[in-house]
Parts: sequence; structure tokens; C-alpha cells
Amino acid sequence: MMRGMKRCAYLVMDDPGDYVTDYHLSFDAMAELGWQVACVPWRNPSHDWSQYDAVYICTPWDYPDDPSRFLETLTAIEASRAKLVNPLELVRWSLAKTYLRDLAERGGAVIPSLWFEHFDPGEVGGWFEYFDSGRVVIKPQVGTNSQHQFVLESPVSNEVISEVQRVYRERPFFVQPFIKNIQNDGEYSLFFLGGQNSHATRRIPEQGDFRSQEEHGAEVLTITASAEQIDAAERLLALVDPQPTYVRVDLVRDDDGSYLLMELELIEPSLYLRTDKESSRRFAHAFDRAVFG
Repeated sequence: MMRGMKRCAYLVMDDPGDYVTDYHLSFDAMAELGWQVACVPWRNPSHDWSQYDAVYICTPWDYPDDPSRFLETLTAIEASRAKLVNPLELVRWSLAKTYLRDLAERGGAVIPSLWFEHFDPGEVGGWFEYFDSGRVVIKPQVGTNSQHQFVLESPVSNEVISEVQRVYRERPFFVQPFIKNIQNDGEYSLFFLGGQNSHATRRIPEQGDFRSQEEHGAEVLTITASAEQIDAAERLLALVDPQPTYVRVDLVRDDDGSYLLMELELIEPSLYLRTDKESSRRFAHAFDRAVFG
């Protein structure tokens, strides 16, 4: 590949709607390294990916609506001359939340989970007993932005059971104990670019809510990650192979104060570039090294 003008496609949605995005903040930093960036909707079926040197999986946040088509697009990119960042191998592994089960089996500090392919109302009571918790959370195995999540309190009403059954009749899901610290302490997100901790945020849900996304009213605070948080994140990342160019490690504190993994965002994390003035430059350099070495 020529080291003159380098071409990169950012995979985006056809319509971002109400999503908060800031990937444009990386354009200048990418340009300084010779990159010409084009934003391309991931649902474009006839795009010529070989015209690019690399493709960044940027904000295709509606992919859970059609994960098979999403993988088809990424497979086409992988088969072209363009380098997919992060690689397809990591995307396939982390597309379904079962990667959390893999990490737990490798010794990772992950929120304990139960895994199901279909919803059976008769099993609900056992979830509370298994986790010794009065509240549990149901999440889809493929999903983003807290969509289709339920917090259940024991005992669960028939009305709620019916609603959960409607959503998960044919949708694989998993169940976790509700970590109460998420509501007041929030979720800690550590961003690693090129293997190095770049910046960090703390996201506190709106009062009475548990969702940590801005779209749901959460407050986003810029923080300096503690040594304990960085250590917890690095221990989890050491279990991942191949290593990602970019990743967001979302941690929550358990009742005993230890950090547990909520999500390891390897596909299309919001990188919150606006929260750290140097993060765009770090991203651009990590991306450039991933493509050209």
C-alpha cells in the first residue's frame, strides 16, 4: 500500500437518530497522519471496499436489528483489500454476549450470569434463588444501548412475565443479579487505544434508572482511572486474543468494592473522544499503527 494519501471508511448508520456521536473529532487527527476519511452506511450492499486501505467499525449501532447482514458486510470487507479494524475474528467472538461466559471461564472477574435460548416462565423464581438477590436483570445476548432489558423484582407479576415472554419468546438472553451500585456509583469506562489506557469516564444513570447511556439521561463525568481500575481492566484484556486496536472496558463495583466487568466493547464502542482532548490523536496513531505497523 502507498504511504501517501490513505483512505479509510468509517462504518456508520443510515440515520443516527437521537444517538450522541463524536467520531468526527478524530477527522483532523487522522488527516494529520495522511488519512482521508469517508463515512459509509454499513447497510450499503454494493459498496466497493477495496477502494480503502482500512475500515473502522465506527457507529453501526443498529446492527442488532440484523446481525446476520452486519456480519455479511464485515465479511465482504475482510475479503477486500481493506483492513478491518477491529478484526472480524474479534467481532464474531464478541457479537453475542456469550463472550462474557468465555471470559469468566478464563478466570475473568465478570458479573455472574445464567444463559438461555428461550424464555420459560417456570424458571424465573429460580433466578432469584440462584443469585441470592431480590432483583435480577434480563439482557439479550445480541443487543446494544440497553435495549430490551428488564429489571425484575421478586415476586414478579403476571403482567411483567407476559411482557418478558413477548420479547424473549425466540430471542436468546442471559440473566444477571442487579448490581445496586450502578444506580449511585455508576459505571466506569476505561478506553484502551493501541493497548494503552487512554482516558476514562464515569457514567451515572438518571435518578431511578439503571441505564448508563446518555440517550437514557445518564450523566457523563470525565475521570482519571485509578490504579485499581486500570489493573482490573488490564487483567480482563489479557484474556483477549487477538488484542484490539480500540476497546472500552465497562466496570461496576460489587458490594464488596471489587470491580466486575459489565461489558467489553470490542465492536463499535462510543469512544467519548470529547471527554479528553488528546484521545483523538491517540486513536489516530493507534489506528495507523494497526494498519501499517
